[in-house]
Amino acid sequence: MKKKTTKKSAIARRSFIKNAAVASSIFIIPRHVLGGVGYTPPSDRLNLAAIGAGGKGSSDIKNASVNGRENVVALCDVDFAGSAKRSIENFPNAKLYNDYREMLDKEKDIDAVTISTPDHVHGPAAKYAMDRGIHVYVQKPMTHNIREARILTELAREKRIVTQMGNQGGSNPLLKMVQKWVDKKRIGKISKVQVWTNRPVWPQGGAMQQSDASQKPKDLYWDLWLGPAPAMPFTPKLHPFNWRGWWNYGTGALGDVGCHLIDIPFRTLGLKYPTSAECSVGSVYTQMWNADYHPEGCPASSFITLNFAKTKKTRSPIEMTWSDGGIRPAHPDIIPANDDIGGKDSKNGVLIIGSKGIISTNINDSSPLMPKLYLNNGKTEFGPEVEKNDEPEYGHQRKWVDACKAGFNSAEHKALTSSFDYAGPMTETVLMGNLAIRSYMLRKENSKGQMEFFARKKLLWDGENTRITNLEEANQFVGRTYRQGFEV
Repeated sequence: MKKKTTKKSAIARRSFIKNAAVASSIFIIPRHVLGGVGYTPPSDRLNLAAIGAGGKGSSDIKNASVNGRENVVALCDVDFAGSAKRSIENFPNAKLYNDYREMLDKEKDIDAVTISTPDHVHGPAAKYAMDRGIHVYVQKPMTHNIREARILTELAREKRIVTQMGNQGGSNPLLKMVQKWVDKKRIGKISKVQVWTNRPVWPQGGAMQQSDASQKPKDLYWDLWLGPAPAMPFTPKLHPFNWRGWWNYGTGALGDVGCHLIDIPFRTLGLKYPTSAECSVGSVYTQMWNADYHPEGCPASSFITLNFAKTKKTRSPIEMTWSDGGIRPAHPDIIPANDDIGGKDSKNGVLIIGSKGIISTNINDSSPLMPKLYLNNGKTEFGPEVEKNDEPEYGHQRKWVDACKAGFNSAEHKALTSSFDYAGPMTETVLMGNLAIRSYMLRKENSKGQMEFFARKKLLWDGENTRITNLEEANQFVGRTYRQGFEV
């Protein structure tokens, strides 16, 4: 029978883990001599758990375990009959839970968790773990809304939590090539960035399917899947993937790949909060003259403009445009007509446009970054189109685990590419696009009894205070309401 671990002893153990590097320096006999080459003493192994063990969660917890170097003690998922079965196979000794709250309350030895759930659970699960002193790795987007991102960013500092968001491309070493081009002012004065994607690649822009409780899979804990969202009967096809197109659960195309694509210029140009946002969305007509109206879901396509104040690297304000639904920018004249812009077939990409040239890159996930420099004088410089990766996802999860063991504010922690100090403001920028989309769809009845869209304007953003200053109704989308037990 396993000895019960008290909260006090669990905290003491975490403190020991964080200071293991210092303590190990006083050992007379090296540990690898005692245990053989590659031996890791049990006291130096991090106790890991996964919240969301299927889909992307299966690779997140596997990569965090570093080929068994670390100890996976528990797995949480609302449907272990689905793709989470892979995690059970990988970690047969891990305890299984359906409710992350129960897992974190019972398993006192957990040092760190990976959170790879649908977007709407990221914030509640991360806060629940952080409040208990547990380090967190959270899939992108870091949170479902701007308010949650700000809360978690501040909480990480307050409680000295080691954090990392799952935009693994931030750890891609080829980003240094793009940063070098900008830092050396190869493309001159930068004032414009264009970002685009072929997402959504899931159903989006129409009416939600009707609920049908009779179709609920027997192994799915639907109420736990809903988490902070309003209670409703089981609705087919939302789980495991199509939730992305509905605001109660997902964050649309921006939430899916915005933290990969926008990360490149945000990081490279040293951007912070945008100063304004405006958008337009594609209309779908299933009857003459009357566009379909489904404000509960993300649109089939959108075009968003975000403005930023100048930074040390740009020397002028930046206009960033985002387009999704397969809409992409025009092909720049200095890029040969037969060259792709961005990635393969120009499906996803980033153009950083300066007075002397353009930088073109692919999406920044685990796809080849394909950095390319085109100068007005005809000169070019290209990075490799095929990347050699020494470890999965550029070691993004492993580096977080190493930082957890080294401790808050350690060199390993400061070297992380997407700790919440960075990922928080970047996620807020991504989610500002969604705030603009949802505001664009606001309407009310006018004096003639007609429905009128009243918020289709440029929204002015006070980033420090997380408020739209010129349209109060838009501020309802800064946060959300929560079901009891899942608050943030």
